[in-house]
Order: sequence, then structure tokens, then C-alpha cells
Amino acid sequence: MKINIDFRSIKFRLWAYFALFAASLMIMLWCLQILFLNTYYEEMKKQETQDLAASVVARYGQEGMLNDLRELNRKNDMYIQIEAYIEDASLTVYTSYDDAAGNSESAAEASLVPFSIYRNEIREIRGQLLNGWSPFVNANISNPMRDSDMMAYCTCLERDEGRQVLLYIFSPLYPVESTVAILADQLKYVTVISLLLSFLLSFYISRMVTKPLTNITNSAARLGEGDYAARFEGGSYSEINRLADTLTYTADELSKARDMQKDLIANVSHDLRTPLTMVKSYAEMVRDLSGDNPKKRNEHLQVIIDEADRLSLLVSDLLELSKMQSGKQALSITAFSLRETIESVLNSYRVFAEQEGFSLSFTHSGEGLIVGDEGKIKQVLLNLLANAIKYSAGDRRIEVDLYDDGEATHCSVRDHGVGIPKRELKHIWKRYYKASGNYLRPPTGTGLGLSIVKEILDLHDARYGVDSEVGKGSVFWFEIKL
Repeated sequence: MKINIDFRSIKFRLWAYFALFAASLMIMLWCLQILFLNTYYEEMKKQETQDLAASVVARYGQEGMLNDLRELNRKNDMYIQIEAYIEDASLTVYTSYDDAAGNSESAAEASLVPFSIYRNEIREIRGQLLNGWSPFVNANISNPMRDSDMMAYCTCLERDEGRQVLLYIFSPLYPVESTVAILADQLKYVTVISLLLSFLLSFYISRMVTKPLTNITNSAARLGEGDYAARFEGGSYSEINRLADTLTYTADELSKARDMQKDLIANVSHDLRTPLTMVKSYAEMVRDLSGDNPKKRNEHLQVIIDEADRLSLLVSDLLELSKMQSGKQALSITAFSLRETIESVLNSYRVFAEQEGFSLSFTHSGEGLIVGDEGKIKQVLLNLLANAIKYSAGDRRIEVDLYDDGEATHCSVRDHGVGIPKRELKHIWKRYYKASGNYLRPPTGTGLGLSIVKEILDLHDARYGVDSEVGKGSVFWFEIKL
């Protein structure tokens, strides 16, 4: 059975990273414990000797110094000697050999050697101290009682002309070869166990991380095939849970978009079929019935013309909305007065308002000088006014307000009509949406007016919205930066 390993997968790479990390730790441990143990041991001995010497220097000349030296000698595996030199004569002030020699058990255990055996070495390190620049001297000398070296340390406690008091510290350097061998045997087991555990742990963690990702991938494949009911499940990690929630939300939105697309096709089909049927029917009536009757013929032809205009308006709105949503609609940017544009739009409605009993009022403060596509903004105003007129009830007052706040121009169109329920306010910008909750074409127009308004204002980077109360009317507003 052939096993295929995906070397680029998260599972393999997590496993490899954990294994590499464990192997690196083992290599570092071997280097520190085996290769550098001897060097590390000597460095620690040097530091320990220097610390002990600093303690002796601090206690020198104080009462009870000898008792302090005996205590230090007892606690540390080191030999301390203080020598005073006057001219060519020397005097031993203190030696830890005498303290240990009084106890045969301690002397045997420590394998102490009288410092007199190291006379030549002492003379050499003394010369290095007195003739050098360093405040102390460290040197390794042979231990005649053991097959190992000793560390000799020398520093000056007191120094006058012709007189010096020197401190000597001797510390045994025990052989570390046997310790290295023991550590090597232990490290073999530690290495094998650590690597095995790291491999198992990394495999488990990689499975825990990749399992929800695999499930998400499978669900995404179902979504790609059109199954919008696919659900995405996360796992034990916040990031994966957020990804799953986002994809589930995306699936829901795609499902809504599909339903809206179906509704759009159904509504457009209905809008196209109705006028086409009427055009055909009235054309047949003209042909068969009213061709010789001028009055009826003209009435039937007017119906055909009206329905053709309605078809043309629907197709134009759909094409314009499609262009704006696809980003292919280019704006003709100019600087203009929004006040003058509003007055122009209201003038076009004056005759209609008088005939239908509407009251159009306009209040403004400032010119509303903005930069944008004047034709598109005019279309926004026409659609908002048409929408306000369409849904006005008994109170047929339409109020337009314009003002500048120093940063932006704010325009609003208020009607006193039926109003819109709050739960439906966020839906009114959708195509064919009607406040009843159904995606139906309004009695007049194409049902695309507010969708076109939204797209135009989005292209102008404008803020917009609607405030409404059922039974009291609605206020549609937008603002564009000055």
C-alpha cells in the first residue's frame, strides 16, 4: 500500500517543526552536558574561588577573622592560606591545613597537602601578582595526592613598601570524565524518550489543528457545488471558530443572494411579460377591431406607446443599476450648487403637484457647494421625490431641507405618508423591495429607484439613511462632504 505524504500540509509541517525543536533541544543538551562540561566546571570553580576570596578580603583585619576563615574553610572544599612577607622572610598567618589536620577524618577525606609542597608554584604566582597589572592570579597546578589538578588563586590583602600580605586559595579540580560517561548513558535514554514523546505529541497536536480545517475544506467543497445549506464547524481554537463562523455567514448570504436572484428574474420576467402581452393584445385589437375607428385606434396605440415606454424605462434602469454595481459606471465630476439642482428638480414637479394636490416646500441654509456628478445627484433627488409622492397618504406635504454644517451638505426629503416598519428599514434599498415585506413591483415605476439611489450615493462616498415611523411618514436623507 503506497503512502502519500503531503510535505506542504500543516499536519506534516507541525509534526516536522515539533520534531526539529525536540532534536535541537537534545543537541543543545548533549553539547552543554558532554562537550562543554569540563570547561563549564572550571569556569564555575574560578567564579566560586573569586567569590570566596572577596569574602576573605572583606573580613580581613576584623575581629574574629580567623573564626570566619575556619567557617569558610568548613563550608567550601578549598584550602586557604594567608602569608605575610617582610623583606625576604615569610610568615604564615593562617592555613586551613592546620585546621583540617587536627581532625584526622577531615584530613583524610579532603586529601589535604601542606602548602610547602607548592613552594615553587607559590613563588611563581606571587611573582605574577606583584609584577602584573591584575589584582589576582589564577593558575592550575598538579595535585600530588590525586591524579588531577588544583586551581591556585592569589590576591593581595595588604601591601606596603617591603611588606605584603597575600591570600592563597587552592581548590581541587576533580576529574569529570566519569561524570561525563554517566551523563552520556543517561542522555541516551533521555534523548530517545524525549524524541518519542515529541513525535507523538506533535502528531496529536497536528491532528487536533488540522481536523477542523479538513472539515471546513469539505464543507467549502459542498458550498462550491451549490449546497448553500453546508455548515462549517470549528474546533478548540478561536481563529478556526471565527473562520467557520465567517464561512457559515458567507453561505447564508450566498443563499439569500441566490433567492434574491431568483426573485429578480421572476419579477423582471413578470415586468417584461405584462407590457409585452398588452402591446401584443392592443396591436391585434388595432389590426382586427379599431383600425377603421380613429378614436379607438388612437386609444389603443397610446396604450401600446405607454407600455413600450414602461419597457424602455425598466430596461434602462436595469442597465444603469448593473453598470453601477459592476463598477463600469463613470461619473462626470464637476463642482455645482446642490441648492440650484434641488430647485430645478422641484420646478419640474410644480405642474404635477398642482394637479394632484401636493404641497412642495424647500428650506435651505447655504448653497450646498459640492463636487460630484450633477446628473446622478439629480436622479437621486427625482427618485426620492417620486418615492415620497408615491407613498404619501391624505397629508400630501413634501418637505425638502438643505443645510451645511461646515463639513458636509445635508439634504433630506420628508413625506407624511404611511411610513415604514423599523424592522424593514434595512431592506428598502434592495431591488423590488416594498414595505409590505414582499419583493413586488410598486404600482408605478420599476421598483429599482431606491437601489439606484443607493448605488449613486455609494459612488459619491456619501452617507445616507432613512428615518421612519408607521402612520407618520418617512425622511430620506443623504450628506456629501463639502
